[in-house]
Amino acid sequence: MGRRKRVAERRKTNPAVLGGMIAVVIGGAGFGVYALYGGGAAADTQSSSAEQRAKKVRSGPLSGKEVTSAAEAFLTAWQKGDVAKAAAATDDSAAAKALLTGYAKDARIKDVTLSPGARAGDKVPFSVKGTVSYKKTSKPLTYDSALTVVRRAEDGKPLVKWQSSVVHPELKDGDRLVTGASGTPPVKALDRDGGELTVKAYPSLGSVLDGLREKYGEKAGGTAGVELQVVRGKESQKAELSDKTLLELSKGTPGTVKTTLSPSLQAAAEQQVAVKEKASVVVLRPSTGEILAAANSSHGFNTAFQGSLAPGSTMKVVTSSLLIEKGLASADKAHPCPKYFTYGHWKFQNDDKFEIKGGTFKASFARSCNTAFISQAPELEDDSLTKQAQQVFGLSLDNWSVGVPTFDGAVPVQSQAQMAAELIGQGGVRMNPLNMASVSATVKQGVFKQPYLVSPEVDGRSLAKASRTMSASTLGQLRDLMAYTAKYGTAAEAMAGVPGDVGAKTGSAEVDNQKKPNGWFTAYRGDLAAAGVVQSAGHGGSTAGPIVAALLKAGG
Repeated sequence: MGRRKRVAERRKTNPAVLGGMIAVVIGGAGFGVYALYGGGAAADTQSSSAEQRAKKVRSGPLSGKEVTSAAEAFLTAWQKGDVAKAAAATDDSAAAKALLTGYAKDARIKDVTLSPGARAGDKVPFSVKGTVSYKKTSKPLTYDSALTVVRRAEDGKPLVKWQSSVVHPELKDGDRLVTGASGTPPVKALDRDGGELTVKAYPSLGSVLDGLREKYGEKAGGTAGVELQVVRGKESQKAELSDKTLLELSKGTPGTVKTTLSPSLQAAAEQQVAVKEKASVVVLRPSTGEILAAANSSHGFNTAFQGSLAPGSTMKVVTSSLLIEKGLASADKAHPCPKYFTYGHWKFQNDDKFEIKGGTFKASFARSCNTAFISQAPELEDDSLTKQAQQVFGLSLDNWSVGVPTFDGAVPVQSQAQMAAELIGQGGVRMNPLNMASVSATVKQGVFKQPYLVSPEVDGRSLAKASRTMSASTLGQLRDLMAYTAKYGTAAEAMAGVPGDVGAKTGSAEVDNQKKPNGWFTAYRGDLAAAGVVQSAGHGGSTAGPIVAALLKAGG
């Protein structure tokens, strides 16, 4: 089998009740006979004359009988290996036929048994049992999936709504299942002290280990094994999803890759995010750019490295450097912080509509006054913030080479109200904890150093660089702003007890259709910088702040 570019992590049937019905599986290849009992049957058999008149387009909610009949038609044909008939029972026969054909031919899955679960409205869950065979090697495969029944628009006929996830829940549309000699050998990833990194010990590292294998599997000197994999299509690749191993038929010989992760900090990061939902955090060493820890409470997607979220007021660190450089703000000079400021036909306000009368820019930064920043929008060019983020902080250039896939932040050029919103980390600005930890690291170090997980000496790759640095005056004021915020501002409660040379900034980012904002926090202490986000949780000082502060303490 040809080489594939992406790889990833490894990963009974009784009669089933379907709503008010019982599905009984009879015989070997035959899927089953649906016998109907109870109230559901009476409802489904009412008005047979109406059904006879249903030569018109049927509409309205699907009945239980229609859902189970459509599910039966699809699952029976699939189990029998009648791909054409199974595909015809879906609303996209071409796509269904292609994937179901590959299920047997490319994935080499045979002796398939499909067992339905209890119907829930228009959805029918089912379990899958089969055998994956490649040359002289075979292994059993079991997993659960589900299908949804919909009406075809032109005639109202109930059909299975086609999605690749019907065949396997790990499949996105355009993905395929393939069994064969893995194109990429496995890797044994080590922490900075030489200990092995495993998903069992560090649950957040699943996608990181996938990425390491993808980039270094062949370079690390291992040999490939035989696996059943999800091979990603173009859309999944655009989303930077790696291929995923579903079943290992035979082991390959792993190569060895050493990372910069600290075992103690990684363990602490795992513990911190585990107590909150949708929490992510990254810890860096500003003097080198080494990534010391990265953790997510949700383990499917690496939000810490690949998330794309509005960073809220943590972006004011970058904006402040811009305003100071342009002479539009100075830490200890008076600066406006009104309740409201209108720009580009949008009326911006502060949290709880507060204002600071006669205050300094330092006071506005520490209290996170939105209007103090928005009020300077008329003095800026549309691309001012974009250039500052790219040229000084190394963001939004899409050129980081960390060792695994990352999103390097986005600060698009926008105008009017959207440009103003970007100044406070909303609008089109998108970041993740890796990006915002790097922002604090740049302030602490005085120069951007691209974060990395694998030393560039391993493979001779080049790291991204910023085209310029801040002036000494701008840098000194920015450090003063973050230090003041850590001691007396919105970050003070979280940073209480964190000793040494510290600086911090909180953030809250409003998200459509979300009751609470995403809470952000970025900070540094000595030669450590960290940032975290807790989604849909509230203000950053009380949500992400304690996570980041605990790790800065743990780093010693």
